[in-house]
Amino acid sequence: MTDARERLILALDAPPYDARNPDRPIELRDALHFIGLLGKIVSFVKIGWPLYMAAPHGHRDLIREFTNRGLRVFLDLKFGDIPETVRRLVLEATRAEADLLTLNASPAAIRAAAETRGESKLKLLAVTLLTSEDAEDLRRMGLQTSVEKFVLAKAQGALKEGRADGVIASGQEAAALRQKLGKDFLIVTPGIRSQGVGHHDHKRATTPAEAIRAGADYLVVGRPITQAPDPKEATLKILDEMQKAFDSLRG
Repeated sequence: MTDARERLILALDAPPYDARNPDRPIELRDALHFIGLLGKIVSFVKIGWPLYMAAPHGHRDLIREFTNRGLRVFLDLKFGDIPETVRRLVLEATRAEADLLTLNASPAAIRAAAETRGESKLKLLAVTLLTSEDAEDLRRMGLQTSVEKFVLAKAQGALKEGRADGVIASGQEAAALRQKLGKDFLIVTPGIRSQGVGHHDHKRATTPAEAIRAGADYLVVGRPITQAPDPKEATLKILDEMQKAFDSLRG
């Protein structure tokens, strides 16, 4: 039986909503505040660039703030550079004992990352297409292809040539990824919004149930929880939606 509490990743990239100062930077104390509020109902957190840059004592101490509380850490920094630079960055991530790491790099750089992490617990996730982008954005980049074909091509290169462990992909493409590339890789899906909730800047948002039924393994949720009037209530609602979807697949 899949436990939804193990498959929800809380994105700690935004502070609590403040109408008087909506753009104030996030601080470590904000992230720890959410962890204190949510307690044991969250077991996995995402550290993106805003929180990473706010770390008062360096990235390793930042990650330990969460691992020492028994939490798993997804380091979402979308490393993208030449293979040697990516190799060194991944070496640092393994030393920091992160669980997941995003790469937005060529298959050669992803392969260098896979060789560097060795037997560590670190799993490498390749970015396909940000959920804030759609077919019109691809056309603006000069790419005359559909979102699905683009995502499939990126995923195939990352998984087969780069030897990544999985991909970051919208729930809208998860089913096609599973059908074309099989089941032996991770799909981590951001842009999750419950029915009737605003999508913010996500153009390819999906509900928790839609993403899970399409094949997503983990869901990343940030602002619908961290900027909710009652973050715990919002988390429990999303977990309930996720658990029902996982249970429906089992049945």
